[in-house]
Amino acid sequence: MKHRMSGRRLAAAVLTLSTVTAVTGTLVTAPAMAAPAAVTAGARDAQDVALKIPADAEIVSTGTQGFLTSRKDVSGETVLEWRKFDGSPLEVIPGAEALSTNSDIVVVRDGAQFSFRDMAAPGYTAWSINLVQVLGTTDYTFAGLTGSTIWATKPDGRGDPELHRITRLNGVLVNRMVTNYSGEKSFRVLAHSGADAFGLAHRGLGDHITYHRFLARLDANDQWQTKIDYAGYSGPGATAGITPKYMAWTEHPGSSTDIKWYDRENTTSGVRRLSQVAGQSTVIAGIVGDSVVYGERGGLTATQPDGKDALIGHSVSTGAMYHLLDYFTSTTVAPDGSLLVRGGSVEEGDGLFRISDSGGTPVVTKVAGTDRSVGIQVVETSVPDVAQLDKNGGTVTLAWTLSRPNATIDLTFTHIYTGRKFTQRISAPASGNRFSFTWNGLIGGVSAPNGSYAVNADVTSLNGFGHTSTGAYFEVRRAANPHDFNDNGSTDVLARDASGVLWRDDLLDWPTGTQVRTAQRTKVGPGWGTYKQIEAVGNIAGSATGDLVALDGAGVLWHYQGKGDGGFATRVRVGSGWGGYTRLTGGSDLNGDGRSDLLATDGAGSLWFYKGTGSTTAPFAGRVKVGGGWGAYNQITAVGNIAGSAAGDLVARDTTGVLWLYQGNGAGNFATRVRIGSGWGGFSQLVGAGDVTNDGRPDLIAYGAGGTYVYRSTGSVTAVFGKMTTNLYAGEGTKFNSVS
Repeated sequence: MKHRMSGRRLAAAVLTLSTVTAVTGTLVTAPAMAAPAAVTAGARDAQDVALKIPADAEIVSTGTQGFLTSRKDVSGETVLEWRKFDGSPLEVIPGAEALSTNSDIVVVRDGAQFSFRDMAAPGYTAWSINLVQVLGTTDYTFAGLTGSTIWATKPDGRGDPELHRITRLNGVLVNRMVTNYSGEKSFRVLAHSGADAFGLAHRGLGDHITYHRFLARLDANDQWQTKIDYAGYSGPGATAGITPKYMAWTEHPGSSTDIKWYDRENTTSGVRRLSQVAGQSTVIAGIVGDSVVYGERGGLTATQPDGKDALIGHSVSTGAMYHLLDYFTSTTVAPDGSLLVRGGSVEEGDGLFRISDSGGTPVVTKVAGTDRSVGIQVVETSVPDVAQLDKNGGTVTLAWTLSRPNATIDLTFTHIYTGRKFTQRISAPASGNRFSFTWNGLIGGVSAPNGSYAVNADVTSLNGFGHTSTGAYFEVRRAANPHDFNDNGSTDVLARDASGVLWRDDLLDWPTGTQVRTAQRTKVGPGWGTYKQIEAVGNIAGSATGDLVALDGAGVLWHYQGKGDGGFATRVRVGSGWGGYTRLTGGSDLNGDGRSDLLATDGAGSLWFYKGTGSTTAPFAGRVKVGGGWGAYNQITAVGNIAGSAAGDLVARDTTGVLWLYQGNGAGNFATRVRIGSGWGGFSQLVGAGDVTNDGRPDLIAYGAGGTYVYRSTGSVTAVFGKMTTNLYAGEGTKFNSVS
């Protein structure tokens, strides 16, 4: 639950419970936050706070004049800095471990040596206390600091700890034993207010440890004034707050945290439970007015589930709950009882905030700011202008650098022309702030179409601190494939079944191991049974994708121009008189002019060359005879340039099943044939399928009752093909009467 507040003083949201509190033993869970009340418009603290602190600085202590922070420099050394509220130049304090004094006195500890510096006194009056010298033993335990008073224990004659208060009064060092209550094994001061120190003591050893609360009133006699009863489940992780009116502390029954409180002015009411919070990480920051301020520490980089308020105020008198800050990392109590908190919110930014009481309602005022953004931001986008998906294994890597890593990015790729979309969520990287994604070039398991893509990165902070999005464009390109009908670079194979329905199988660009796999089968349409032959001829009319020609029973040749979406435009009559041809083959550039051409054999065994023109209505020039003797072949297939010659090549299978290679000479004719293998008679169709395997060379698909195979061209004249398996037409070797 995240309820945001704005304004120079942030009045917190209030929800009053019908049941205010409960006596010990009755569970009261924290109520949900109400939406914040309207706040009078004011200057935005994120912009107009004069004081600045480093983004990595944590609050240690504060007084009436200024405050002390701690951070690490580039070498990893601790840097302590004192800043005055009036904006005076900061003071760097020597030392590493600083303690909270809730005053203008800065205390730095180095083992047994405690160095004090009064930052409000002229000339910064300084003094030191050495516990070994004061207590006369090295066998001591530091128990806490209240203002400039050190609390420590040393063993008495029985081995039980004596609790000592060591302070400096009127320039004189004073060491007084407060108590040596029999049975206590340790003391630890958790909080103090004025003349009171509140903490824990424990008894027993091992599995028999019990915890007890103690309250030491620092009157003139330094006597033990009050001992509160058994502090169940308190443990070493307990935290507390105290004011002249209230005390509050944490206990940890099981896997939860109980917030307990006690009214010091109404001692008959006993200890009460304010709320129970899941987990054991909740800490008490202090008490402001009648509100206990508590929450779970976590910075901007923490993962804090939405719905868990980071720092809240919970009234012990009304039960009202106030969302104060979205996150916090360190806190300290000021001399006036207010709190200084290092944290922030999405609206007010990152910095140091004061939480004080205003008529029973805690309010938040920004004291100092940082240059760090709370709302998550995209720092850098790395999207290429062009993704050449017939390279790099068909992949492209995109990346986004965020202001912090605890986020997710939801990507949406949208193909501008078709509207097809691809979505992907990127989780936080193992290290760093750079979120990268390598796209495999597929949408819905099919090679994505070429063209322009809009990519939107929707960024969501995991802890609810902000949301943003950014857009970019890139172009998907691939080398032209004459057997590509849906403009996605991959080979499409067309097959007609016995009922005259034409089907298109889209192959994947990249083999899986040694197998070429299909991506999708699509029905092109019925009515194709009227044609004697259907032939994929590549781009013969200037569109971006491949075309078809189809020869009907009356000898009319029809042109079907590819639309680029897997379908074809309305057929256009090329001409009549084509019935004398026994075989057609196309798809290769046979004369090196960049356009696909057509070859045809007639009944007399002559081979004719039809040059491609690029025209939709007259796609072929007049025929030119290549030569005779081609009647010996029952299959001729234009396969493109598979052997490195000047232009497209041709393979022809004779009646004995021997396959021959005819290398194109670039003038529409061929070099002397070369025998490239036998045993090809089992295939009913040989298809020049373009570059199936994305290695830059066109390949051959062989279909028949004995199975379907992809023959990958090698570039060699003598060993032209390497055989590969495919799931194309698996178990369908006799289903189709035409494959192209």
